[in-house]
Amino acid sequence: MFRHVLLSKIHRAVITACDPNYNGSISIDKNLLEISGMREFERVEIFNLNNGERFSTYVIEGKAGSGEIGINGAAARINQPGDLIIIVNYGLLSEDELKKHKPVVVCVDAQNRPCKKRR
Repeated sequence: MFRHVLLSKIHRAVITACDPNYNGSISIDKNLLEISGMREFERVEIFNLNNGERFSTYVIEGKAGSGEIGINGAAARINQPGDLIIIVNYGLLSEDELKKHKPVVVCVDAQNRPCKKRR
Protein backbone atom coordinates (compact mmCIF):
# COMPACT_ATOMS: atom_id res chain seq x y z
CA MET A 1 0.00 0.00 0.00
CA PHE A 2 1.12 3.54 -0.73
CA ARG A 3 0.15 6.61 1.26
CA HIS A 4 -0.11 10.18 0.01
CA VAL A 5 2.04 12.20 2.47
CA LEU A 6 3.65 15.60 2.87
CA LEU A 7 7.11 15.76 1.28
CA SER A 8 7.94 19.40 1.96
CA LYS A 9 6.55 22.79 2.85
CA ILE A 10 7.65 26.40 2.41
CA HIS A 11 6.03 28.15 5.35
CA ARG A 12 4.73 31.76 5.38
CA ALA A 13 6.27 32.90 2.09
CA VAL A 14 5.38 36.39 0.87
CA ILE A 15 3.87 36.74 -2.61
CA THR A 16 6.11 39.13 -4.56
CA ALA A 17 4.12 39.35 -7.82
CA CYS A 18 0.86 38.29 -9.48
CA ASP A 19 0.48 38.04 -13.26
CA PRO A 20 -2.96 36.98 -14.55
CA ASN A 21 -1.71 37.07 -18.17
CA TYR A 22 0.89 34.32 -17.66
CA ASN A 23 -0.20 30.74 -18.43
CA GLY A 24 -0.54 29.52 -14.85
CA SER A 25 1.98 28.29 -12.28
CA ILE A 26 3.87 29.60 -9.27
CA SER A 27 7.42 30.86 -9.71
CA ILE A 28 9.65 30.08 -6.74
CA ASP A 29 13.21 31.24 -6.06
CA LYS A 30 15.57 28.45 -7.20
CA ASN A 31 17.31 28.43 -3.80
CA LEU A 32 14.02 27.68 -2.03
CA LEU A 33 13.30 24.88 -4.48
CA GLU A 34 16.68 23.29 -3.77
CA ILE A 35 16.36 23.58 0.01
CA SER A 36 12.79 22.26 0.07
CA GLY A 37 13.36 19.49 -2.48
CA MET A 38 10.55 20.74 -4.70
CA ARG A 39 11.07 20.35 -8.44
CA GLU A 40 10.23 22.45 -11.46
CA PHE A 41 6.90 21.41 -13.05
CA GLU A 42 5.90 19.52 -9.90
CA ARG A 43 2.33 19.93 -8.64
CA VAL A 44 2.02 21.98 -5.47
CA GLU A 45 -0.82 23.25 -3.33
CA ILE A 46 -0.92 26.82 -2.06
CA PHE A 47 -2.77 28.02 1.04
CA ASN A 48 -3.26 31.79 1.32
CA LEU A 49 -3.15 32.85 4.98
CA ASN A 50 -4.63 36.29 4.23
CA ASN A 51 -7.86 35.22 2.55
CA GLY A 52 -8.19 31.46 3.09
CA GLU A 53 -8.01 30.62 -0.64
CA ARG A 54 -6.50 27.26 -1.60
CA PHE A 55 -5.43 26.16 -5.07
CA SER A 56 -3.05 23.83 -6.86
CA THR A 57 -0.70 24.54 -9.73
CA TYR A 58 2.79 23.61 -10.92
CA VAL A 59 6.20 25.09 -10.11
CA ILE A 60 8.44 27.09 -12.39
CA GLU A 61 11.94 28.01 -11.30
CA GLY A 62 12.58 31.63 -10.33
CA LYS A 63 15.93 33.38 -10.23
CA ALA A 64 18.22 32.10 -7.45
CA GLY A 65 18.47 34.49 -4.51
CA SER A 66 15.67 36.73 -5.78
CA GLY A 67 13.12 35.82 -3.11
CA GLU A 68 10.62 35.48 -5.93
CA ILE A 69 7.23 33.95 -5.18
CA GLY A 70 5.04 34.79 -8.17
CA ILE A 71 1.46 33.68 -8.66
CA ASN A 72 0.53 33.40 -12.34
CA GLY A 73 -2.58 32.79 -14.41
CA ALA A 74 -6.09 32.63 -12.99
CA ALA A 75 -4.87 32.30 -9.37
CA ALA A 76 -3.37 35.79 -9.66
CA ARG A 77 -6.94 37.09 -9.38
CA ILE A 78 -7.43 35.61 -5.88
CA ASN A 79 -4.02 36.52 -4.45
CA GLN A 80 -2.17 39.80 -3.92
CA PRO A 81 1.50 40.76 -3.59
CA GLY A 82 2.26 40.85 0.12
CA ASP A 83 -0.07 37.97 1.02
CA LEU A 84 1.42 35.20 3.15
CA ILE A 85 1.16 31.68 1.75
CA ILE A 86 2.13 28.12 2.54
CA ILE A 87 3.37 26.00 -0.38
CA VAL A 88 3.24 22.20 -0.01
CA ASN A 89 3.97 19.15 -2.11
CA TYR A 90 2.98 15.54 -1.54
CA GLY A 91 4.22 12.17 -2.68
CA LEU A 92 3.25 8.52 -2.61
CA LEU A 93 5.37 6.50 -0.20
CA SER A 94 5.36 2.82 0.65
CA GLU A 95 4.98 1.63 4.24
CA ASP A 96 8.74 0.96 4.36
CA GLU A 97 9.57 4.45 3.04
CA LEU A 98 7.24 5.99 5.61
CA LYS A 99 9.25 4.52 8.47
CA LYS A 100 12.23 6.72 7.52
CA HIS A 101 10.39 9.72 6.06
CA LYS A 102 10.48 13.17 7.66
CA PRO A 103 8.96 16.08 5.71
CA VAL A 104 11.16 19.10 5.02
CA VAL A 105 9.77 22.35 6.44
CA VAL A 106 11.44 25.56 5.25
CA CYS A 107 10.51 28.71 7.18
CA VAL A 108 11.28 31.99 5.45
CA ASP A 109 11.67 35.61 6.53
CA ALA A 110 9.88 38.66 5.11
CA GLN A 111 12.18 38.61 2.02
CA ASN A 112 11.57 34.89 1.40
CA ARG A 113 15.05 33.96 2.56
CA PRO A 114 15.25 30.67 4.45
CA CYS A 115 15.63 31.26 8.16
CA LYS A 116 15.01 27.71 9.39
CA LYS A 117 14.82 24.21 7.95
CA ARG A 118 13.34 21.31 9.86
CA ARG A 119 13.14 17.62 9.12
